[in-house]
Amino acid sequence: MSDKKTNKLNRRTFLKIAGAAGLVTGAGVMMPKDILSARPEKGGNGKLNFEVAPGQLDDYYGFWSGGHSGEVRIVGVPSMREIHRIPVFNTDVGSGWGITNESKKLLRGKAAGDTHHVHGSYVDGTYDGKWLFVNDKLNNRVARIRIDYMETDAIVDVPNIQGAHGLFPQRYPKTEWVVVNSEFQTPVPNDESNAKNFNNPQEYYGMHTIIDAERMAVVCQVMVDENCDLAATDYKGKYSMCTSYNSEKGVTISEMLAADFDYLIVYNWERIKKALAAGKYKTINGAKVLDGRKGHSDLTLRIPVPKNPHGVNISPDGRYAVCCGKVSPTVTVVELSRLDDAFAGKIKPEDCIVAQPYIGLGPLHTTFDGRGNAITSVFIDSTNVKWNIDKAIQAEKEGEEAKKKNPHIVDVLDIHYQVGHIMATMAETKEADGQWLVSLNKISKDRYINVGPLKPENDQLSDITGEKLRHVHDSPTYIEPHDCIMVRRDIIEPKVKHRVEMFDHPLAVTKSGVERKGKDVTIKMTANAPLFGLQEVKLKKGDKVTLIVTNHDEIVDLSNGVAISNYNINFVIGPYQTKSVTFTADKPGVFWIYCTNFCHALHLEMRMRLIVEV
Repeated sequence: MSDKKTNKLNRRTFLKIAGAAGLVTGAGVMMPKDILSARPEKGGNGKLNFEVAPGQLDDYYGFWSGGHSGEVRIVGVPSMREIHRIPVFNTDVGSGWGITNESKKLLRGKAAGDTHHVHGSYVDGTYDGKWLFVNDKLNNRVARIRIDYMETDAIVDVPNIQGAHGLFPQRYPKTEWVVVNSEFQTPVPNDESNAKNFNNPQEYYGMHTIIDAERMAVVCQVMVDENCDLAATDYKGKYSMCTSYNSEKGVTISEMLAADFDYLIVYNWERIKKALAAGKYKTINGAKVLDGRKGHSDLTLRIPVPKNPHGVNISPDGRYAVCCGKVSPTVTVVELSRLDDAFAGKIKPEDCIVAQPYIGLGPLHTTFDGRGNAITSVFIDSTNVKWNIDKAIQAEKEGEEAKKKNPHIVDVLDIHYQVGHIMATMAETKEADGQWLVSLNKISKDRYINVGPLKPENDQLSDITGEKLRHVHDSPTYIEPHDCIMVRRDIIEPKVKHRVEMFDHPLAVTKSGVERKGKDVTIKMTANAPLFGLQEVKLKKGDKVTLIVTNHDEIVDLSNGVAISNYNINFVIGPYQTKSVTFTADKPGVFWIYCTNFCHALHLEMRMRLIVEV
């Protein structure tokens, strides 16, 4: 249902009216009238086919953050089929993540999360198919996923921050560092030793944290006055950067909106390394904290950006950073080659800006087609705007009248509804190929059958091979993906294994048996469908039990489930995989251990007795 088909003030119309009023009064900028006109979803001149026939494979691996589900999802592109879920910061009873000892060791008692930004590891500016990294905004962690097994293999807690939000890996020469930002300013340290500053927002700070990708350990943190929102790294291994929308140090919305300009904060890695080597840091909660505050440090550069900027993305040629104003109808284009001179004091920070073109009401994020064009999501207008970077820069040189003619605008496409992140295929690499675009929309409203108050999100796929954007497919998604990347299949598929190496796990079981040391009991068991290696185990009430199971099936996709009736234990082991659980046998009786994952014609018979004696 489009807005034209109803007289009701629906969410889309309300947000557009309210947002426009806020932008005009808050930012003092009026959009040129014709830019507000969007083309309906049909049309466009690309000719790609999104349909993937039965038995055929997608061209791209899509990696979606799962938002407050705490997971990462794998989506085939262009079919938009959800193919797999990788549990990260959450409990997943389907796989047993959060139930097994191996996963509990990584989660350390925190089995809820909020994943926003998932990114791949790099070599020379493109994906290498080794790792994924993702943030946890809820509990301030960063996780690493090994792509060969598609499993989380490391989680690091980040101290001194709240709201671990923007995350990005080093692109060049390879991913040695990963940066993550703290969106929420807090006292540093944020504990009883600093209680005097709990009620003093002027003593709240943000952190730009650098993590060693191999060791998954904090290298250092750069403390700034502002909050640190979205993150990016350049294509030369020299700089990382973040947007900041609360330079005011506000604690209410009105306070956070007070300034007409906030910042793109740029971090100089060479200077950071020298400061660390010289010992110019304080150790706070085990982390080396460098001072990057304005007027205190030469580690950071602040480029003024209107207003409450959100997304920052780097063009595939490595020349520009594009910052979206959010509460300004503009984006800001920063020429990265000028950063050296700005850090050296040869030019002012604002001299790095080469264009501020009009885009729409509420620009949030930008992606690229690799042909000199950017595509920016516009939340309040519910549009995707395709625009040419060179034309925007040329119009900036010619002056305000030239800008008002919008020579940079190539196309404006209606989106359904309230688009957040967008991403084009391979767009965060030097190999952006301009094939497909996905809009991760926050509101689905009337696009699907009614499923009650909690609606799905709406991911929309567009063909971007032509001059005009062509919307081709809607895909409902469970709450709530924030961001995604799409990687060519030839990069990922050769790295992914059908089964693990059995002896990667130090407890891999080759012979079933039971070991008892007092009240501590270890059950070692093989699984080979349709048989468990043991048919019964007898325990005493109060025994502390560790059950270790190794799947000895070699067949691809032959996984075994292990569930213990009435003991709240359920996990799945893939071919050659080993997992373990520890529990107390506190309920006397007979309890069946059975296979939950269909594995054999005699699947139902794949079970054994666990007898807990009084």
